Amino acid sequence: MEDPAGNVSSHTHFVLNGFAELGALRPVLFLPFSALLLLALAANSLLLFVVVSQRSLHSPMHVLMAGMACVDLCVPLFFVPHMLLSFLLDWRGISLIGCLLQMHLIHFVGSFQCTLLVWMALDRYFAICTPLYYHQRMALPRFLKFMVPLVARNFLLITAFVVLAGRLSFCSRVMTHCFCEHMALVELACGNTALNSLAGLLALILIPVVDFVFIVASYVVIFISVLSSGTSSSKALRTCVTHIVVMVVSLAVTLIALLSYRVRSSLPAASLVFFSTMYLLVPSCFNPIIYGIRTAEIRQHIVRTLSRGRPVDPM
Repeated sequence: MEDPAGNVSSHTHFVLNGFAELGALRPVLFLPFSALLLLALAANSLLLFVVVSQRSLHSPMHVLMAGMACVDLCVPLFFVPHMLLSFLLDWRGISLIGCLLQMHLIHFVGSFQCTLLVWMALDRYFAICTPLYYHQRMALPRFLKFMVPLVARNFLLITAFVVLAGRLSFCSRVMTHCFCEHMALVELACGNTALNSLAGLLALILIPVVDFVFIVASYVVIFISVLSSGTSSSKALRTCVTHIVVMVVSLAVTLIALLSYRVRSSLPAASLVFFSTMYLLVPSCFNPIIYGIRTAEIRQHIVRTLSRGRPVDPM
């Protein structure tokens, strides 16, 4: 677009046009995505309530699970309500400031899904490999040494690519997406966006990929330690299975969605939008279910809470 003086000016308002290929059928998407949002809110709220209300579940591992529930509760709220209004009432507009704010919130809070899995792996390592020093090393002042650097890393990397995206000039205003995904916004820019792609790729490598490598290495050490000791191996290994399942589901969906924008493929635009949406919604819906089913203490308290209508604390 041009101003009266003939200078090129950048768009500051955008149209989120995800699933436009469906045409008149687009409002039908309101039902499945509403169901997924309600499932995410209900399951994570229940898990969070049970952990907070039961003193017997205030161990470091269960507190980390509650932290994951908080993340899974917040992430859908940053984009699904606006997306549902877009499906139902055709409200597709968003300002550049709103877009950048939504992008930062989604990516920063969402990055804690990987980071919390790292902290859970550390918790399991201390509990299984150094049980005599577990409570000492999981005390908050000492555990902050592992928490603060990862939080700072997430914030700096995500703030960097969001700020770089905000400095671009945009020649197009129609974004083929349902929320402000980083590469979907960058693709609308004029000129060279190599720096933006590099910043996004570095964040992808230094957050989920590095976290995944660290988690895998931690569980390899744990398994070797358990199998070599020959004591309580089955019980110890069962405590890790839940986190491995969550890790595989979360990181696999995340990497597929984020890499889909950087790998040339014949996938239609609707498929890319679907993958990007699912990488945020799938973990939020299924993480609390996995924890609730596979963690005996949480499962028992959930059953008691639902059957009696009030929390039951045996302590």
